[in-house]
Amino acid sequence: MQIVEVQNVTKIYGEGENEVRALDNVSLQIAQGEFVAIIGPSGSGKSTLLHVLGGVDRPTSGKVFLNGQDVYAQNEEQLAIFRRRQVGLIYQFYNLIPVLNVVENMTLPVLMDGRRVNETRLQELLQTLWLVGRENNLPNQLSGGQQQRVSIGRALMNAPTVVLADEPTGNLDSKNSQEIVELLKLSNRKYRQTLIVITHDESIALQADRIIAIEDGRITKDERIRGTNA
Repeated sequence: MQIVEVQNVTKIYGEGENEVRALDNVSLQIAQGEFVAIIGPSGSGKSTLLHVLGGVDRPTSGKVFLNGQDVYAQNEEQLAIFRRRQVGLIYQFYNLIPVLNVVENMTLPVLMDGRRVNETRLQELLQTLWLVGRENNLPNQLSGGQQQRVSIGRALMNAPTVVLADEPTGNLDSKNSQEIVELLKLSNRKYRQTLIVITHDESIALQADRIIAIEDGRITKDERIRGTNA
């Protein structure tokens, strides 16, 4: 089952001489449960693609479908709800709220959505992410690896259809980087969530089911490495 479909998407920033074509007529499909790595040099358009997939950055032209839904046929309020419920975003710099503890940061998207926290899922995530005993810690009381685990927990708390990670190990040492990748792979297998990761790290990319290379806003390679768990 195709969970993500991108049809002839172009994204242009600026006008005239300042025009930058970040994405240039990109089309792709991603199946449910796939682990896809997106690679490419800085400025290639890979982060723009991730943001377009996540409902964060509206394309100039083309369409994006997630789970059969035309993402950008929605208004801004509908898009905000869509992002909270269907997309889990993980960033390089964690983006945790400094005055909120571990549990509060993890459950924030659920509470913002006006829904009740699934305590069973929360406890399962705390155990899976090795955060038991850290529930009341603030971000500045955590290591970089622990903070990234909290951001993963926040992304998974709403049981999203797709998890998007933008250089999730960029601020971590090699040991913590591999631990984070293993946790992402675990969520991919355990919850059958589609996982799309932007990375500069070849060793991480080679752990994916599929590698998509982007250069100058275009897909230059789309290579399957192994079968999926879908």
